[in-house]
Amino acid sequence: MNLLVEDIIQAAEKARDLYHRLVLVVAPSGQGKTGVVKQAAETRDWPSINVNLELSKRMLDLTARQRALQAPTVLRDLVKGAGGDPVVLDNNEILFDRTLQLDPLRVLKNLSRTKTIVATWNGQIDERGLTYAEPDHPEYQHYPMSEVDFLYVAKEGTEA
Repeated sequence: MNLLVEDIIQAAEKARDLYHRLVLVVAPSGQGKTGVVKQAAETRDWPSINVNLELSKRMLDLTARQRALQAPTVLRDLVKGAGGDPVVLDNNEILFDRTLQLDPLRVLKNLSRTKTIVATWNGQIDERGLTYAEPDHPEYQHYPMSEVDFLYVAKEGTEA
């Protein structure tokens, strides 16, 4: 893994001055993002949220329709309740669940307007833009570089 804890910490510090205070840690699945962001969070005493686990727990009793309506609010409340700044969001795959009808990047950008967010992203970034998953995957997302108005730290070979 070519991501360095110090790169994430520096990006989070720089992001504090941006409109979208978002830092995405971008690499394909299984490349060690969780370990690196966990280490950064521990080094700086940043709160960390396992989004899949916490969002699922809080929406367990909701209907599918209610989940789609409530997911952004529940996530916002999780981040707000975490205290600290920045907040690390890891294991974010639930944000791509089609039944929630979310635009994951928009959700993360909205969260980052009031608090610095360091989030993992399973995918890659290059001159064409930011992607999540492979094109034939049902949760595939592609965002052109014009929508990349935030900072990112990427595994070597996936950087623009």
